[in-house]
Amino acid sequence: MLFEDQRFLHEDLERLEQGISDRVAEDPRHIRDRLNRDHQISGFLNRIQDQSKRLLDIYKDTEGLRTKEIQSISTGDPFDEFYKQLNEIKDFHRRYPNEPVENLERAYKRKAPGEGESATAEVDNLFTGEEAFGKFLDLTTLHEGYLNMPGIKRVSYLQYLNMFDIFTPPQCPIKRPDKNTDQYFGYVGSLAGYLEGFMRRTRPLEDLDKIFTSFDEAFEKAWQANEVPGWGPEAQAVGPAAPVTEGTGEGIWCPDCEKEFKNDNVYKSHLGGKKHVKAAEARKARGAVNGTTHGETNGVTNGRGPSMQRLKERAIADREFRIRKLAAAMETVRNDTRVNVERKQGMTERERQLELEAFFAESTEAAPRAGESESDSDEDEKIYNPLKLPLAWDGKPIPYWLYKLHGLGVEFPCEICGNFVYMGRRAFDKHFNESRHIYGLKCLGITNTTLFREITGISDAEKLWKKIQEDKRKEKAGGENIVQMEDRDGNVMPEKVYYE
Repeated sequence: MLFEDQRFLHEDLERLEQGISDRVAEDPRHIRDRLNRDHQISGFLNRIQDQSKRLLDIYKDTEGLRTKEIQSISTGDPFDEFYKQLNEIKDFHRRYPNEPVENLERAYKRKAPGEGESATAEVDNLFTGEEAFGKFLDLTTLHEGYLNMPGIKRVSYLQYLNMFDIFTPPQCPIKRPDKNTDQYFGYVGSLAGYLEGFMRRTRPLEDLDKIFTSFDEAFEKAWQANEVPGWGPEAQAVGPAAPVTEGTGEGIWCPDCEKEFKNDNVYKSHLGGKKHVKAAEARKARGAVNGTTHGETNGVTNGRGPSMQRLKERAIADREFRIRKLAAAMETVRNDTRVNVERKQGMTERERQLELEAFFAESTEAAPRAGESESDSDEDEKIYNPLKLPLAWDGKPIPYWLYKLHGLGVEFPCEICGNFVYMGRRAFDKHFNESRHIYGLKCLGITNTTLFREITGISDAEKLWKKIQEDKRKEKAGGENIVQMEDRDGNVMPEKVYYE
C-alpha cells in the first residue's frame, strides 16, 4: 500500500523536524551533553535525507504502482477495496504476530533518565579519556610511532605537538628519499586519519565533506604547479659526476653521500665503500624516476606518464598537505592541548587521577528525577562558601591555607589600569606585562613601559616620565657642547682635561 507508506514517510519527516527543533532549543552546559545533542541532530538529518529519497521515489512512480493503486481506489466499489486491504493487513499480522510497531510520537522525543533512556550517551564511546570529549587531541600513540622511525631524535610530547604538521627541514629531520618507506607512509596516513576522524567526531553538524574536497582541490593545484613544500622537482647537476667543491668550499664534496672531505686521499678511499656505492645507486635511481636530468617536470619520464616512484611521492605529499590543513583548521584545540599537557606535567599522578575522576563524575551526573522541583535542584547545587574564597577547577572553593599562602585577601589597586583591584601579589606583579596596564601607560604618552614597574599612580608615572625626558635632553645637550682638544702627541680629550 503505497499511500500508507507515503503517509508514514510524511509523518516521520514531521516528527524528525520536531525532534531537531526540540534539541536545538536546548543549551547544555557540559561539552558531553552538547556533543551528544549534535550527534543526535546529525543522525536525524541523515534519516531525513534517506526518508526524503524514498518519498521522492514514490512520487516519481517509475513502475506505475502508485497510479494503479489510485485507479483501484477511485473506480469500483470503495467498500470492496477497503475490505480487501483490511484482509491484507490481518493476513500480515497473522503471519507476523510479534512484529513491533514503531511509535513515531515517542521515537524522537527527548526522554529523561527516569523514563527509560539509557544513561550512556552516544559520545561516551567516541573519545578517549585524554581527549575529554573533544576538548584536547590525543596523539600519544602517533608520537610513539614517530619516535620509532629511523633517524628521529627523541623529542618530548609537548615538542611533538608543536611540530607534528611540519615536514620540511630543519624541524623535520627526515629527508625526502627516506620518506618513501612503508613505515613513514603508514605514519602520515594514521596521523591524517586521526585528525580527520577527530574533526568528524567534534563537528557532526558541519559539512566536512565539502571542506575535505576543498583540501583535495588545493593539493591538486599545488602539485601541478610544483608548489607542495618539500616535494618540488629535485635539482640535479647535468654533466659528469666529478667531485664538486661544495659545503664550506674548502674540501672535496661527494654529491652521492652529501658529505665533505678535507683530504683527497680520504675521499678516494671512501669511493669503494659499501655506503658510497649504495648512496650512488639510490641517487641515480632517483634521477631516473624523477626525470629531472633532462628538464622533465612533475615526474614525467620520456613521455610515458608518471613513474611509480612519483605516484608514491604524490600519495605521501597528499597526506602531508592534508595534515597541515587539518592542523590549521583545529589550531584552537591544538593550543588547548598544549596548555593542558603543560599543566599536567606539574601535577602528581594522584592529582591527575582525582581530576579525571571529577571530570567523569561531572559528565555522568544524572538530571533531576521526575517530581523534583527546580528549587530543590538549585538548593542542591549551592556551594557553602561563607568566606567567599575563589573557586578551583572543580567548581569548589580552594582551601583556606592556599588562600592565605598566595595572599589572595590582599588588595592591590592600580590607578593606571582605571582603579582596577588585583587580588594577591602574584596577580599584581603579573599585570605589569598585561595589555590593560600597557594601554594605560600609552594613554599617558609613555612609550618605554619597562621602567615603570611597581608604579601604579598616574601622577607618579607622569613625574618619572618627565624626569626621564629631561635627563635625556640634558645628556644630549651636554654631549653637543663638549669641546674636544688635541695635545702635541695627537691625543684627543675634553677641554677641561686638557687645561688641567
